[in-house]
Amino acid sequence: MTLQQLKYILTIVSCGSISEAAKQLFISQPSLSSAVKEIEQEIGVEIFVRSSKGIVLSNEGAEFLSYARQVVEQAELLEQRYMNKKPSKKLCSISTQHYAFSVQAFVSLLKDLNTNEYECTLRETRTHEIIEDVRNMRSEIGVLYLNDFNQKVIRKMLKESDLQFHPLFMAEPHVFISSEHPLAAKNLLEIEDLDEYPCLAFEQGEYNSFYFSEEILSTRALKKKILVSDRATLFNLLIGLNGYTISSGVLNSDLNGEQITSVRLRTNEHMQIGYITNKKVNLSQLAIDYVRKLKVVISDFGYAIIKGEDELG
Repeated sequence: MTLQQLKYILTIVSCGSISEAAKQLFISQPSLSSAVKEIEQEIGVEIFVRSSKGIVLSNEGAEFLSYARQVVEQAELLEQRYMNKKPSKKLCSISTQHYAFSVQAFVSLLKDLNTNEYECTLRETRTHEIIEDVRNMRSEIGVLYLNDFNQKVIRKMLKESDLQFHPLFMAEPHVFISSEHPLAAKNLLEIEDLDEYPCLAFEQGEYNSFYFSEEILSTRALKKKILVSDRATLFNLLIGLNGYTISSGVLNSDLNGEQITSVRLRTNEHMQIGYITNKKVNLSQLAIDYVRKLKVVISDFGYAIIKGEDELG
């Protein structure tokens, strides 16, 4: 087993496919596949499960990845210390529901990186895909919320996938609307106040279940509803159609401009927002730093960070 082979495995996991990893490593796909099979035979473990849809880490592969990452990181530290080798490109991948604070923490993380090179991924994506990303190691961290309505289903999925939920804060639901909206001057909204306006929600693809909705009160009957796939489109429609969406209330004017405002919604519902990790692997230092940035951003908005047995960092 060589250090180069371990780096091959890390690159494949980062890319999500052998073909893409081969391009990044500047070697042929057959050569990379052969290297993977060689190390699998040597350690007696099938690292990747192969199917018509591609490859995913096996349970044993996930454990192997955790050790491989530590070995590679330690070897790089030795090379930097004694061989004056420049640090390798920093890698980190995060999947999240459509939250401005997730983006703000990501921005802060990259600004503070003491390196000239990095390759990081921030996926604002669907709830089910966040869980799949972390399960299959495409992302180290996934940011999502639980509440009384969805947590039984979501927690069951997390348990079956060997994932752990770490709570960050308890959010009081707010309505995001245009600053020119007829209801923008109110300090508190009743859900009935919104009945005549279009409701904007993030579509969840083939897993378009109420339990995967990013918005609370997802089962409520609506006169007007528009599904969108990204935050920019949603905000444009909020402004253009006097629409609304229900979210955490954590809104960043630097990222979202001054045209959107949030108003608290009167409801007994709460959103416990947190992040998920894979129990089989240890987080990289960059992922740990991202969690710390999340906590700083959330605290700056006035929310108390939840501390408990699920806390990390």
